[in-house]
Amino acid sequence: MIDALGSPGSLLLVGGTSDIAVATARRYLQERPLRVVLAARDTPRRATVADELRAAGATVEVVDFDADDASAPKRMVAEAAAGGDIDVAVIAFGQLGDQEQLAGDPDAAAALGRVNYVAPVAVGTVLAAQLRAQGHGVVVALSSVAGERARASNFVYGSTKAGFDAFFSGLADSLAGTGVSVLVVRPGFVKSKMTEGLADAPLATTPEAVAEAIVTGVRKGRHTVWVPGAMRFVMSGLRHTPRAIFRKLPI
Repeated sequence: MIDALGSPGSLLLVGGTSDIAVATARRYLQERPLRVVLAARDTPRRATVADELRAAGATVEVVDFDADDASAPKRMVAEAAAGGDIDVAVIAFGQLGDQEQLAGDPDAAAALGRVNYVAPVAVGTVLAAQLRAQGHGVVVALSSVAGERARASNFVYGSTKAGFDAFFSGLADSLAGTGVSVLVVRPGFVKSKMTEGLADAPLATTPEAVAEAIVTGVRKGRHTVWVPGAMRFVMSGLRHTPRAIFRKLPI
């Protein structure tokens, strides 16, 4: 259970090797020891993360999860819940993709859609059922400001995040009054493995800053957080920019 100070006793990281997921676990471990379930593909990175979190004071369980496997969500959540209730679940997997390739390769575009939208929908649906059965819990859904308005420079990725965001926002409303909540997190450009090699965008942030926003958002019972907070106003302006002008912007 989440204690009186807002600290969870257990944390499920779906896409547990992502920089934001790891930063979130580390941030919570500053407050108290906790049970961490790493749900990710079996890679050397997963083993390294598990060892690092154990050294930081976590009791770590490892569960196989591959977003390309349609049977993975049910099995993963069942295995994670077998060790006890899930207080906070962070859905942190996804791919950026190469827009130039995606625009001309329907198979690649469909594959990105499965990883960034179809698989999270399945995971969110199974998690919601599990947390409702518990009577408590928070789903943290890592969206992106890219979903606010798809841009020509990354419209395939942006469209997957738009769908992701809409699903989890609707899921949050459907769970009102159940004891279960959903926090949708909308970061801007995050300096992480996913964006390695790309030039920093304005208002670039870090995994640690996103983790801090997650912890604060869960503690305060928020339904949406922007990281950094100024992105809320930037994206509101872009969302309402006339299309003829929007098309000419260097974004």
